[in-house]
Amino acid sequence: MGAQWKAKHKMDAANAKGRIFTKLAKEIAVAARNGADPDMNAKLRSAIEAAKKASMPKDTLERAIKKGAGLLDGPANYETVVYEGFAPHQVPVIVECLTDNKNRSAMSIRQLFRKGQLATSGAVSWDFKHLGQIEAEPVTADADVELAAIEAGAQDFEAGEDNEVVFLTEATDLDLVAKALPEFGYNVLTAKLVYRANNPVSLGDAERAEVEAFLDAIDADDDVQNVYVGLGE
Repeated sequence: MGAQWKAKHKMDAANAKGRIFTKLAKEIAVAARNGADPDMNAKLRSAIEAAKKASMPKDTLERAIKKGAGLLDGPANYETVVYEGFAPHQVPVIVECLTDNKNRSAMSIRQLFRKGQLATSGAVSWDFKHLGQIEAEPVTADADVELAAIEAGAQDFEAGEDNEVVFLTEATDLDLVAKALPEFGYNVLTAKLVYRANNPVSLGDAERAEVEAFLDAIDADDDVQNVYVGLGE
């Protein structure tokens, strides 16, 4: 379910927006290391689409691109570190960090997992699918989602928020499908690689609230970029 638990209860709007912009700016900066032209850089193009969907100010977006491309204060020295473990009640969790200090991240994650259990690499990810996820909206009312999915090469699709559709792809096909969807009447809003649990854990309300509090604390850490959790609806 990715980070969908956050939709269940609203954080302070200003803090939430600031946190989202910080994460997106880091993602853009890292992607821009491979070139500042989104037409030639699929990862940067996806990061920019996500930033626009979140209404990131244009100057913040442009500054992140320049920082990543080394045009401001030297290149961005972020690297990705992935942690695996369990939230309370043995709920599997994968945490992706984007950090300029791996030791700081490791200390923070160890502390955050005190109420759960930090595991070794592979202990949790074996039970998740790594796939492409594209959020898109139909350009016209008569856009045929099934046809679009088949023709663009998506593996599956499901209803998203509002009028959006979520297309699921093989991890290696993400960019190809995202580029093809506009031909079949769909405007791409975000395109990214995600983890999805094969066997989500179902919990009662009290246990679920405990897990959500654990996940919120992890997501609030400055180095944490994405949190994926095997928690049933």
